[in-house]
Amino acid sequence: MGFQLGDIIETREHGVLHGIQREIACECWFTSNGRTIPQIIKVMDEEGRLYTIRDIELLTAETKTYSGIQTVEHLCRIRIYGTESIVKLIYTKESCRWTIIEV
Repeated sequence: MGFQLGDIIETREHGVLHGIQREIACECWFTSNGRTIPQIIKVMDEEGRLYTIRDIELLTAETKTYSGIQTVEHLCRIRIYGTESIVKLIYTKESCRWTIIEV
C-alpha cells in the first residue's frame, strides 16, 4: 500500500532564458487569485541614467520553469519617449526579483 504527501505538480522545464537580462525595479499588482500585473518599472541604462516607465500593456503572462526555478514571464508592450518596444518582464518567485529582456 502506497501513500502520497501533497499534490503531484507537473512542471515542464523551459530550458534557459535567452537574451540579455537586466535587473529592474517593478511596482506590481498582485490580484486576489495570485496573478501578477506590472504597473511601473524602473530601469537603469549603461550610463547610469534611471528611467521610469508607466506605460505598460500586459500582453500575456505565463508561469515557466527555467533550470528548476519558477518564474512568471510577462510579455509586455512598453512606451517610453514615443518609442514602443516589446519586452519580457520576468518575475522570479524564489527571490522576488524582476528582470527585463528585450524581444
